[in-house]
Amino acid sequence: MSTTPSSLEFLRSEAFRLGLQLDDVALDRFERYLTLLLEWRERAGLTSISDPLTIQQRHFVESVALLVALRGGGLLHDEGAKIADLGTGAGFPGLPMRIVDPTLQLTLIESSSRRCRFLETVVDALHLDGVAVIQARAEEAGHDPVLRAGFDLVVARALAALPILVEYALPLLREGGILAAPKGSRGASELEAAAGAIAALGGQAEGSLALPLSEDVPPQRVYMVRRVGRLDERFPRRPGVPSRRPLR
Repeated sequence: MSTTPSSLEFLRSEAFRLGLQLDDVALDRFERYLTLLLEWRERAGLTSISDPLTIQQRHFVESVALLVALRGGGLLHDEGAKIADLGTGAGFPGLPMRIVDPTLQLTLIESSSRRCRFLETVVDALHLDGVAVIQARAEEAGHDPVLRAGFDLVVARALAALPILVEYALPLLREGGILAAPKGSRGASELEAAAGAIAALGGQAEGSLALPLSEDVPPQRVYMVRRVGRLDERFPRRPGVPSRRPLR
């Protein structure tokens, strides 16, 4: 196994700040992930960021910080938790979470075929067991009998405002499962606006957790909604409708 890549020193030090010790296997996987991300960045429309250090900060570290926050909040205490990363794009936050915690059973849901090909390449290159890539729109995934009500946790990063995201995500959750969505300064107002969607989807707002980021980046909180009621077969509505007409 190779030694710790010097190019990932920032990630390694931030992981240490978060209370994590990344072993050589994890560091090698992050290094390969970063290389593939830069290779595929433009052709698959993955990220506008081309600087490796900024990718580590904005994508790798923020994703790992979500894992730490969820563990600290008691939401990831069982090994083998089934997680869906909805609208995952280039694999964030799900893939960094899975690299750090090999016990996670991860499903990456993404509508773009190009991004799905990239994700499949990463999963294969990193030899990640227990990771599935599903090409589907969020509204379609919520009605897929294999996916519906099948997950302990749904994570979504910058996919949609909470009134829309609740309709996308709660149909994927088993009863008692949690939607965890990192949000910036608008998070509290989004949660308030999502009250109608939460009620319609059989959910319950569970408050928020601070995302443990460094002091030199804008603060974020993880807003959580638990599925406590039955699933209404009407939801999610057909593709495009939730974003055009959010539930009130």
